[in-house]
Amino acid sequence: MTKLLLRGRVLSFISEPQGPDDTACYRYIEDGAILIRDGMIEAVDDHAKLAAADDDAETVDHRPHLLMAGFIDSHLHFPQTQVIASWGAQLLDWLNNYTFPAECEYVDAAHSARMATHFFDELTAHGTTTAVAYCSVHRESAEAYFTEAERRNMRMIGGKVLMDRNAPDGLRDTPQSGYDDTKSLISKWHGRGRALYAITPRFAITSSPEQMDVTGTLAAEHPDCHIQTHLSENHAEIAFTAELYPEARDYLDVYESRGLLGPKILLGHSIHLKEREIAAIAESGSHPVFCPTSNLFLGSGLFDDAGLRARGITNAIATDIGGGTSYSMLQTLNEGYKILQLQGQKMHPLKAFHWITRGNAEVLELDDKIGTLDAGTEADIVVLDARATSSMALRMEKAETLAEELFILQIMGDDRAIAQTYVAGKPQKNVG
Repeated sequence: MTKLLLRGRVLSFISEPQGPDDTACYRYIEDGAILIRDGMIEAVDDHAKLAAADDDAETVDHRPHLLMAGFIDSHLHFPQTQVIASWGAQLLDWLNNYTFPAECEYVDAAHSARMATHFFDELTAHGTTTAVAYCSVHRESAEAYFTEAERRNMRMIGGKVLMDRNAPDGLRDTPQSGYDDTKSLISKWHGRGRALYAITPRFAITSSPEQMDVTGTLAAEHPDCHIQTHLSENHAEIAFTAELYPEARDYLDVYESRGLLGPKILLGHSIHLKEREIAAIAESGSHPVFCPTSNLFLGSGLFDDAGLRARGITNAIATDIGGGTSYSMLQTLNEGYKILQLQGQKMHPLKAFHWITRGNAEVLELDDKIGTLDAGTEADIVVLDARATSSMALRMEKAETLAEELFILQIMGDDRAIAQTYVAGKPQKNVG
């Protein structure tokens, strides 16, 4: 039995902020502590109280830094670690010219394993402790992904993509092989340790109607698995989908008609939605995913967060590596703030930090396990330093409130602002 006491300023969200003055939505302890036992949070309270009650726990003093739940990234691509910063294309050209050739390499188990090590190093360096990732079409990539996650005891969600057309040789499966591989991977990994499986049809363009039918079968057979795919990211993508599925009422109907909508599905991007699609997403409880750095980099469009929320839709937020340009959820918030500003919408820092912790956990139906610092949850914790750079330190000299500090982290922060990341109570960053 191991016990660890982390000391610092503790911030955890209780509910979604209803505005800048909603102090009831979070718990903040100026000189607080988190007591961790065997990878789980046992208690959160004033440091003096916990230290007196558990004087045999090893103490790590992170003052004056801020302790929060680890960040959750709800949409990114494991095989795109070497595709980030590929110049000058929009979505479909970018996929064909950069992404698909890179993903072909993941048939090699050794390459997949090497990239998995780097991928998870980047996540934890940037304070991300849970992610929902697309692997490549190859079973080897999913095996490497889950094996590395298990080695680090991380709560990760992922899946092998299903794609049987409109991709190069070496990057296609078949409806039957995709079904068989997915069934086998679910049997091996879903619910093993902290791993969870996501059934992963890449998007309508790369799956035939027969494969989409098989995806519906998989979802019906495994209702406890998440589903992840892409929707309405780019106008050319939407037009091509309409050509490939002329019987569909719209893009969303490709998924809806096969029973894929519901609280378990993550619909990456969801920018250019029709009224019927918005109504169906709202009625089914499905979840769009806002990917700001990717949407800007690929010139895809502006995500209407407020408009969707007004319809009762709960959105996730994500990096979308490697169309996205940073592993940092802080930089994701930075660019997201600007996208919403362009539409007359606001992302207050309380909302922002709720979104990348408890908010994304609620979308994943995992808020009883991650996303907060509640007793009984898994000890995934990020330590934030709002003075990590000289420019941040200068700005912090004028900060007078917690919200101001959070906004400095939101706009100016990156991996340098992550003083430490704990996964199940184990530190992940090498310091000193």
